[in-house]
Formats: sequence, structure tokens, C-alpha cells
Amino acid sequence: MKESVFITVVDLPAPREEVFSFFADPENLERLTPPWMKFEVLTPKPLPRGEGALFDYRLRVHGLPLRWRTLIDGFVPGERFSDRQVSGPYALWHHTHRFEALPPSSAMPRGGTRMTDLVRYRVGWGLLGRLVDACWVRHDIARIFRFRKEILEQRFGGGPGA
Repeated sequence: MKESVFITVVDLPAPREEVFSFFADPENLERLTPPWMKFEVLTPKPLPRGEGALFDYRLRVHGLPLRWRTLIDGFVPGERFSDRQVSGPYALWHHTHRFEALPPSSAMPRGGTRMTDLVRYRVGWGLLGRLVDACWVRHDIARIFRFRKEILEQRFGGGPGA
């Protein structure tokens, strides 16, 4: 089955280092995940940070309990980091978070940060996987990132009319 790609962008009126620091802090994972997913970090605290860090989670998708293990496989402070599923529901899951400083503008007089999320994933399961992707997975991923955008806009400002 071919790889699917999901991209989302959010502009926030906060310095890049501040946005990166919040987003790269594994202590914020539960805040950034929708409550309906019943997300729980299983890795003992203090949570590891940076490249090579491994995290174990438990969550629910459409009521089904899932376990997931993620590896931070790239980390450039203030600029980007990426994680990939080591074990979990996908045949492939690789998520890159990029942070770009934005110059001052009428919408953001003090400048800000453009955060871009790029998810490459493959469901697996052949024809059934393509059907699951088309019917549920793409919609679910978009819904999760809409929630995440709302949380980030509440935390840093932004959104309509900001």
C-alpha cells in the first residue's frame, strides 16, 4: 500500500523558541491530544527528551484500546524534531514538526512562529487498509490536528481575527 501524507500549518504570535520548547516537551503530550482518545503516557517520569528518546503510550481510537511506542529520530532545537512509530497500529508513521520564525506583520506585529506538521503514514492491511484510511484514518488525523491547533491558539494566541 502506498504512503499517505498529511500536512497542517498553524501560525502563532509567539517566538519560535517558546513554541518549540512547549511542543517538544513530552510533558505536554497529554495536553496536545484530544480527551476522547484517553491518551496516557506509560513511560515513567521524568520523561526523556531529544533524539533517541522512546515513549510508550496507551490510547483509544474509536473505542479500541491501542498501545504505541514512539522514537524521537531527529531533533534540532528551535527548528524541528521528528518521531516515528516503533510499534503500534500503523505499518508506517513518521511525524515531522518544523518551526519557522515569522517576521512582524499587520496580523502579528511582533512576529511569530509558523509550525508545520508533516505526517507520513501507511495503514497496512492491503485493500482493507485503503478502505480504513479513506473512511476513518484521514478524518481522524485531521480532527486530532484541529484539536491541537485550538490548544496551541489558546496557549499562544492566534486564530481567527488575531
